[in-house]
Amino acid sequence: MQMLYDSESFVVLHLRPDMDPKEPPAADAPPQLPRHGFEIVDKRSGKEVYLDGSWAEMFQKQIIAWQQDAPTEEEVESALERYAGLAQQPVVVH
Repeated sequence: MQMLYDSESFVVLHLRPDMDPKEPPAADAPPQLPRHGFEIVDKRSGKEVYLDGSWAEMFQKQIIAWQQDAPTEEEVESALERYAGLAQQPVVVH
């Protein structure tokens, strides 16, 4: 897990499978596809959304564009606000 963004309003985490390519999986373990995703936490509402699959790919393209264009904080927050509209899951602290 890697924190990509943290502001007063949002946190964005990149979640990646922790797989060691040098170590083969256990013989009795079911095959798993390594997938990654992004968690966006809206601190104001206390809700989060997890993006995986095509949503994660689309969000990753946005991140790559941000790395190339160096947007302002307001531009990043505006984009995250649109994704936060999908958030339904309340954040639970373990």
